[in-house]
Amino acid sequence: MKKRYKVFLFFLATAILGVAATLAYASTRFPIRHIEIIEANAGELDVSLILAIIMAESSFDVNAQSHAGAQGLMQLMPPTAQDMAERMGKADFMHYHIWRPETNIAIGTFYLNWLYARYSGNIDLMLAAYNAGLGRVDRWLADPEFSQDGISLDAIPFPETYNYLNRIRTFQWIYRVLLAMPWN
Repeated sequence: MKKRYKVFLFFLATAILGVAATLAYASTRFPIRHIEIIEANAGELDVSLILAIIMAESSFDVNAQSHAGAQGLMQLMPPTAQDMAERMGKADFMHYHIWRPETNIAIGTFYLNWLYARYSGNIDLMLAAYNAGLGRVDRWLADPEFSQDGISLDAIPFPETYNYLNRIRTFQWIYRVLLAMPWN
């Protein structure tokens, strides 16, 4: 009986160490930064979703800039940032403010909440519009090849956008687990 108990303890310890190593790796690979700013601006959206979007967009690099011109943590296009800043009533918004984490996250989350409301709470449509543009998503919704009901997408014709949605879902799940850890 003692030998079985020792074997059980060995496997239990191994499992616990494996979980601990996985969590340690995940918390290194998936940082939680700017959480106070995210929480203050999340609106209707889950904090884990916003963390996942920032991770997918910029890997938390405040100086990130895409080849298309998207900028900062949430990879905002300058015209979109300007439009959303105006909708927010930020009369003093200047283009270079987009590089500040507090401004980028405030405008990015405002835009996400705006898309969320525009698409009646459909997270997939919100994410697709954030990635591919709302004009494209509206065209896809109007096309029976991609949407049978005009309200949701049956297919996403851009592989990049399809993969983006899957990446965000995976990252969000990881962030949900990390945020539930006692050290967070």
